[in-house]
Amino acid sequence: MAVSNPSDRDVELSIVIPVYNEQEILESSVTELLHQLEHHSKLRDRSFELILTENGSTDDTVEIARRLAADDDRLRLLNTGEPNYGLALRRGIKQARGDIVLCDEIDLCDTDFYARALRKIEAEGYELVVGSKALSSSRDQRPVYRRAATRVLNGMFRVLLDFHGTDTHGLKAFRRRPLLEVVDACVVNQDLFASEFVIRAERRGIRMCEIPVDVVEKRKPSTHLFERVPHVLKNMGRLVWVIRIANR
Repeated sequence: MAVSNPSDRDVELSIVIPVYNEQEILESSVTELLHQLEHHSKLRDRSFELILTENGSTDDTVEIARRLAADDDRLRLLNTGEPNYGLALRRGIKQARGDIVLCDEIDLCDTDFYARALRKIEAEGYELVVGSKALSSSRDQRPVYRRAATRVLNGMFRVLLDFHGTDTHGLKAFRRRPLLEVVDACVVNQDLFASEFVIRAERRGIRMCEIPVDVVEKRKPSTHLFERVPHVLKNMGRLVWVIRIANR
């Protein structure tokens, strides 16, 4: 039997998770996330929706996600139809119904981040909270080459785009309404959409902060790091042109 969902007006939190070729961990991760949301002392009284925004999977991810959504009305499945992380994330944010959006990864599902970020937003007045893997108090257990890639990429953002933070990609929480204009202003998809979103938010004066996170991945990345480099460099050049030269 499907679990009843509150009316659209009553959804407080929208959890947006892009998924790509995740058949091995999708069902277990979603089941565990729902369990944690229902039992976490700071989250269990919140109404929420979980948006799985699928992008071009070639395995059984879509079938599994469709079945999960059919069994629980709090789940929604979006299909992008092409392997494009940024486009999937953008669509999930645009179609979210909650006042606060939480962007997560299926191999993380960090409800402790949700609770800490919500406090920053609701009690301290921040509009955007970024979970930074690069803070000294974070515990990043990814392979060394992936940790190095994060620092190199964000170093490039600081040099080329005058970014003042330590991380842009990964866990985020924000008030949806004031950040929709930032989403609409973004010009790239693929891997750098999430980064452009944070950089543009900072440049617009959005009140934001970073908090530490623990990163323990459940599986190897679904796309190879070095295969993404050409797209990253191409979109980096586009961002420099649009933001620093065309001033858009």
